[in-house]
Amino acid sequence: MNKSFKLVLSIALAAIILFLCYLVYESIMRPVRFNNINNTRRTAVISNLKDIREIQKYYKQNKGSYAADFASLLTFAEEGKIPIIRIIPDPTDSTHTRSISDTIGYVSVKDSLFGRRQNFELKNLPIVPYSNNVRFELKADTLERSGIKVYVFEAKTLNKNFLTEGMGLYRQELINLDSKLEQLDRYPGLKVGSLTDVSTDGNWE
Repeated sequence: MNKSFKLVLSIALAAIILFLCYLVYESIMRPVRFNNINNTRRTAVISNLKDIREIQKYYKQNKGSYAADFASLLTFAEEGKIPIIRIIPDPTDSTHTRSISDTIGYVSVKDSLFGRRQNFELKNLPIVPYSNNVRFELKADTLERSGIKVYVFEAKTLNKNFLTEGMGLYRQELINLDSKLEQLDRYPGLKVGSLTDVSTDGNWE
């Protein structure tokens, strides 16, 4: 075996070893990178869902039921008012243990919830972050519990809506994630509220 052949063989073996090391490294790091991206995007989606829940809370206080569409919800956020309440001692109470609520003014729902957020755009609330302009699904309904009508709502989006854009390399990881959730009989995405239970919790909580 001549020296040149040995050199070529050594280079080939080194290349194979490096390639195998790369495959092992990728098998470890690929899920890690996917989880990091997933966590970042989930945080943004959850933030929107929490905001939707907050507006729905005030909508129900004002209207008696939840908004079934974003047109109604956003209009209320823009135009709805929240009373500013001041708690003061009851002047007729000699024991100084009672207090009364005094409405001293009103503030818009939008300003109350989002007034301190820089660059906040209410019109973007229905859009799922990191999606190709996909909108959250929003529905409202009523349930009967012990003969009483109870109002419920649900806002949700599938994982694929915010874990697809720019993530073609991680298609299998997304499939694995959704498959695992479906096996556990869990919704393959993020949602807040429920149309089948009296709850305004998020499925991440």
